[in-house]
Amino acid sequence: MASEPIWTEGVQQFFTEHWSKALQTFGQLGTVAPAADAAQVQFDVEKLQALQQRYIAQASQLWSGGLSQAPQVPKDRRFASENWAQNPLAAFTAAAYSLNSHALMGMAEAVQADEKTRQRIRFAVEQWVAAMAPSNFLALNPDAQKKALETKGESLSKGLQNMLQDMGKGYVSMTDESVFEVGKNVATTEGAVVYENDIFQLLEYKPLTEKVHERPFLLVPPCINKFYILDLQPDNSLIRYAVSQGHRTFVISWRNPDASCAHLTWDDYIERAVIEAIGVVQEIAGAAQINALGFCVGGTMLATALAVLAARGQKPVASATLLTTLLDFSDTGILDVFIDEAFVKSREAQMGQGGLLKGQELAATFSFLRPNDLVWNYVVGNYLKGETPPAFDLLYWNSDATNLPGPWYAWYLRNTYLENNLIQPGKLTVCGEKIDFGHLDLPVYIYGSREDHIVPINASYAATKVLPGDKRFVMGASGHIAGVINPPAKNKRSHWIRSDNALPQTLEDWIAGADEFAGSWWTDWAQWLKGHAGKQIAAPKRYGKGTKFKEIEAAPGRYVLQKA
Repeated sequence: MASEPIWTEGVQQFFTEHWSKALQTFGQLGTVAPAADAAQVQFDVEKLQALQQRYIAQASQLWSGGLSQAPQVPKDRRFASENWAQNPLAAFTAAAYSLNSHALMGMAEAVQADEKTRQRIRFAVEQWVAAMAPSNFLALNPDAQKKALETKGESLSKGLQNMLQDMGKGYVSMTDESVFEVGKNVATTEGAVVYENDIFQLLEYKPLTEKVHERPFLLVPPCINKFYILDLQPDNSLIRYAVSQGHRTFVISWRNPDASCAHLTWDDYIERAVIEAIGVVQEIAGAAQINALGFCVGGTMLATALAVLAARGQKPVASATLLTTLLDFSDTGILDVFIDEAFVKSREAQMGQGGLLKGQELAATFSFLRPNDLVWNYVVGNYLKGETPPAFDLLYWNSDATNLPGPWYAWYLRNTYLENNLIQPGKLTVCGEKIDFGHLDLPVYIYGSREDHIVPINASYAATKVLPGDKRFVMGASGHIAGVINPPAKNKRSHWIRSDNALPQTLEDWIAGADEFAGSWWTDWAQWLKGHAGKQIAAPKRYGKGTKFKEIEAAPGRYVLQKA
């Protein structure tokens, strides 16, 4: 077909650029391992010989068997349909790919080098293996070929249209974005903006109960994403759930930085956003103390703000909730692949004094951390099969990226991922204060997701050793987002709690004494938060307070609508 060369060239160009941008966000794949120069890489000879012998034997068996009958298709969801098993060539291709993939990963495991170099080589090989799956190519994918025949080429035409649209957007579509509109069918909890500056808007939500707890509740979402991950649909909104539990609820909605924000620093976000929001909530509610929640880097920023306030002799927060939050950056999982002194220096030189990290670059990087789940399956569906991905609110949010100010980003890279300075008492000066997490003696609810690839579960648990106060640790099933956004009504997944609330030295020891409970962790958290929320008082009749903090506009506000 005449369109085939166009399709092939287009998709190759698109993904070359997309992959390159993703890798550039943290560092060039070419620098993934200084030891990746063939002359410098050494292998464990015994492992390599065993791998070679096994490969030759399996390849010979596959080849000889393939001459007489179709080989068994590997157990892999990419090859799960009957079309792979019923097509001898496709079955052989899948089997050969599986054989070669295992051999390449075996070679990566046989590398003799420091752990970071080994990790980087494994990551590079995993990326290549994922990209080279026969399911990703029209000429090798029997499912896509069958659909092209059944639709008389319409699927290919639609796939080309999908690809051209995505090329225009600069990313692979993971959901049908036309279905969603912020403020219409996501981020719909009723409320109003009651304060704003050039960094954030503060939203207050309408009470759903006649009485509320006397201590208001502030949520600090990650500034690398938009807040409505906490308010997707009414039935899976953590914000609405908090309101329904009788909490006077406020949330920070971060501005999506543009060129006018390119100078903003970590200190700006702590002093003029998190600390400012805490003070405004106190003033609006007339409360001596509030409760606060931080999600992901929002939790890191909340803890930093509380440490700054503690250094000033102030304790305005009665309890804190930290969801999938890094305080101790000793274990950063796969993200450690990208971070070294050379890379951080390059980012500091590039944008440490001003500039923006584009949101789509960061989003692409996180997608490629799970390439089969978040990239290549959509390539197959959207482009090879011409399908429209199903509407999924979480993935719509995932595609709605935000920028980051360069100075904020450079500071964060060096002092967290590279040097792990936050947990070193007095090492860092933030907002003019020497910070020490050891002074945060408030009660803290710490949640971690078992399969989290952004904040590994060990890293979530490590926060229990950093903070000195009364702590409760809960582990949920699933990953970074799905584990957190798990409302009770759906009765999905499970969570683990220790009845004795003990916090032994290691996560393994904690798990050994934990019990698994079906469904959401939200109910446990709600009970815990209730114990720190104070007495019941009459719910406010209006938003804000007086003329100083009056309603500016209806929730979700302008800031969340800004596109990167």
